[in-house]
Amino acid sequence: MEVSSLPISASQRGKLISAGYTSLSSLSSISPSHLAQDLKISENEALEILKVASRRSGLDRIDNGACAIVNGAQTAWDMLHEEESSVRITTSCSDLDDIIGGGINCKEVTEVGGVPGIGKTQLGIQLAINVQIPADYGGLEGKAVYIDTEGSFMVERALQIAEACVEDMQEYNSFLRKNVRACQIRKEPKDFLENIFYFRICSYTEQIAVVNYLEKFISEHKDVKVVVIDSITFHFRQDFEDMALRTRLLGGMALKLMKLAKKFNLAVVLLNQVTTKYSQGSFQLTLALGNLLQLRSGMMFFICLYLLWLFLK
Repeated sequence: MEVSSLPISASQRGKLISAGYTSLSSLSSISPSHLAQDLKISENEALEILKVASRRSGLDRIDNGACAIVNGAQTAWDMLHEEESSVRITTSCSDLDDIIGGGINCKEVTEVGGVPGIGKTQLGIQLAINVQIPADYGGLEGKAVYIDTEGSFMVERALQIAEACVEDMQEYNSFLRKNVRACQIRKEPKDFLENIFYFRICSYTEQIAVVNYLEKFISEHKDVKVVVIDSITFHFRQDFEDMALRTRLLGGMALKLMKLAKKFNLAVVLLNQVTTKYSQGSFQLTLALGNLLQLRSGMMFFICLYLLWLFLK
């Protein structure tokens, strides 16, 4: 449950979200004094917020200690079957698809890093178009959410990619006519653009708010099959003095996106910048602010476009 549902003042909710406390579970193990310090409020006010959160979540944490809600277990066999049957979104680059196992997996969070100009935004727009390819052509026939933090999304480029996608489907139809009955193309380039939901983000607080809003938005638009964030760390690299707060905010956002991907069976793609890091006597490229998805699991993996570029060069 989100802190936005708490019956407290708007300023208190804003302070909680800005400090990285976006869910009730994030308040479950913090002391009133620690919360008061993070929110720059009195300890009594922090205690009242924790009491409200405790009552809303149904856990009397302050008086009776911490409680936990445990969901049912999943067998390893079910996990294997789920992984083998998961659908993928093609990147329109066969070499890249081969490297990552056939395309971008749904139910996973994929972090993509690369130097400026390497093609991160291009890949993000391409995925927003490719997710809409009709099922008759091997696609998901879904819609896309594009969250733009840098202002790099180009609608003209999206239209060009959509036109190329329609041409590819027409070419595929011509091939089918020689063998079996061809599919009927019902999509036009403008249809692709109409199925991309675009959010322009101008601050890290807006970014947190949109990520928190995604669950409600996608529950109302269940045909969304990919969420692209371009880029995930842009607003967190500027004027951020509290490193612990930044780490907590980014970690909480990554966990929320993982849950979103799993719940709605969609792909989440995080585009990220890279920087240099001095290690073992040499400078090496690394993701800006570190790898957000440090817990390697079946729900996430990392691609470095720079390494791909070296491989294909």
